Amino acid sequence: MAILTAVPVSARTAQEFSGANTAGPVEQVDPNAIRILLSPEIETTLVAQMAGSIVALNASLGKAVSKGSPLVSFDCREGDAKLSMAEAEFASARETLAAKKQLRQLEAAGDLEVALAAAAANRAKAAVGLSRAQLSQCTVAAPFSGRIVKIYVKPYQGVSSGMPLVEMVNDGPLKIRLNVPSKLLRSLHIGTDFEVDIYETGKTYPARVTAINARVDAVAQTIELEAAIVGQPGELLAGMTGIARIKPGP
Repeated sequence: MAILTAVPVSARTAQEFSGANTAGPVEQVDPNAIRILLSPEIETTLVAQMAGSIVALNASLGKAVSKGSPLVSFDCREGDAKLSMAEAEFASARETLAAKKQLRQLEAAGDLEVALAAAAANRAKAAVGLSRAQLSQCTVAAPFSGRIVKIYVKPYQGVSSGMPLVEMVNDGPLKIRLNVPSKLLRSLHIGTDFEVDIYETGKTYPARVTAINARVDAVAQTIELEAAIVGQPGELLAGMTGIARIKPGP
């Protein structure tokens, strides 16, 4: 995700940046105005861990989902059959091992036969674990509570391993991302308060610096910041843009 650079914002620039045809929050040139972007705390794209056919898609644009809820399910009849086969082979290998141990007690089998039977049982047990791990990939669950922001697939579609399925963001508080002139470091620190104007809502919100990058961009002479809006206004969405006004210290 691109980080927006710190530049003075005029009324015309604000309109162009927000895509609006009407006047934005800034009516005149403000040397302290810095462009900002609202970003989710966590965002991710879930991909298919296996090749197969989708039998259920429980995701729709903007839908709220809770952690662990199934989003995409695949046809796994073949995987079920492989697991049954692996479990049967494991049961057979255990019986063989038990028989070899009894024969060894009667001195009718050697240590090598017992060792080979034990290795075969361990191999069959591992095959059961592998089949169960593959079956667990038949359902893609939400890794955290949040909302669906993009869907790449359709029900009954065939997909390959690694193909994007669903993109989602968490439902926690949004963070502000901005680049400010490095000269402001004289007065900036974690906890510095400032205000932001959000174009999409036309409102002004109090914000507070939460993180300062450890490196200055020597070419642009800026430094990246993260901040949080005080409170959790329900009307704000990830991707909204606006301006921040951070006044330099004395």
